[in-house]
Amino acid sequence: MMPEDSAELRALYAAFKKNHLNPLWTQIGDLMPAHPKPRAKAHVWKWSELYPLAQRSGELVPVGRGGERRAIGLANPGLGGEAYVSPTLWCAIQYLGPKETAPEHRHSQNAFRFVVEGEGVWTVVNGDPVRMSRGDFLLTPGWNFHGHHNETDQPMAWIDGLDIPFSYQNDVGFFEFGSDRVTDYATPDYSRGERLWCHPGLRPLSGLGNTVSSPIGAYRWEYTDRALTEQLLLEEEGQPATFGQGHAGVRYINPTTGGDVMPTIRAEFHRLREGVETATRREVGSTVFQVFEGRGAVVMNGERKTLEKGDIFVIPSWVAWSLEAETQFDLFRFSDAPIMERLHFNRTLVEDADA
Repeated sequence: MMPEDSAELRALYAAFKKNHLNPLWTQIGDLMPAHPKPRAKAHVWKWSELYPLAQRSGELVPVGRGGERRAIGLANPGLGGEAYVSPTLWCAIQYLGPKETAPEHRHSQNAFRFVVEGEGVWTVVNGDPVRMSRGDFLLTPGWNFHGHHNETDQPMAWIDGLDIPFSYQNDVGFFEFGSDRVTDYATPDYSRGERLWCHPGLRPLSGLGNTVSSPIGAYRWEYTDRALTEQLLLEEEGQPATFGQGHAGVRYINPTTGGDVMPTIRAEFHRLREGVETATRREVGSTVFQVFEGRGAVVMNGERKTLEKGDIFVIPSWVAWSLEAETQFDLFRFSDAPIMERLHFNRTLVEDADA
């Protein structure tokens, strides 16, 4: 369909440009490829390199109004320097020093925290103090006031995940300052939300209405670990309990709907037995993993990268990937799957169904 070059054609194209127009026939290969061709790159960030940089930031950069958080965003090397781990997701390592307080604020963007090591920090969400400990998955849904305080003499770091790129591209973001401190410095073992909602199979009669995001502030490691352990034990007994052979998995859910914890972010936890290799998969949408414990590898587009505790990697849309477990391999995962599913763009291809 490409026309022959001529003075008249060049004049037409100049008029297009002057009037902020682009003809479809010059760009359809980029706009409508045969399959997703993401600009984002499959990439691994090593915890052994991230954590010392966060420590150094703790020595040089204060926490307070202006910067708000000592959070270091993971910038995907294919996205032009933006602090986006993918076109829809944001991931950062956040570092809070001894006795420090990160002031309260709220924003439209949905957020969570996952703790790979450490304890001693409480995040206060809408006035409810929530303990942060190793293996815990903690929610800050959109437009909830939240701040953090460290009650110990030791620093603590964790990862943050948000839908900032998706919100930014679609111009839906709002932000508001809250208290310069936190509204409650209590340090309970369990938040009020957990005390109300975290009883298996039971729903409070005071909370029969469905909520957009989960009312649970913290999903505790002890329950995640137990669920994964029991799946593998059931598998040993010959029961169909695992996601794949030697591969246990759970999804964190909103107890009011049974769906995802937040409207834009899905979160899961995976455990592979030593020696297990997963099938190769391709999925529409972005996925981020952090290694919680163990050693193994990820293969992305045929390139194998070794992994150990704390390492973070991103799998862009339609990139082929699989996992290999050298030891028992525990991984936290989050993705933009709720967006893709709600818009009916979701698609999965398992390339090696026999693995």
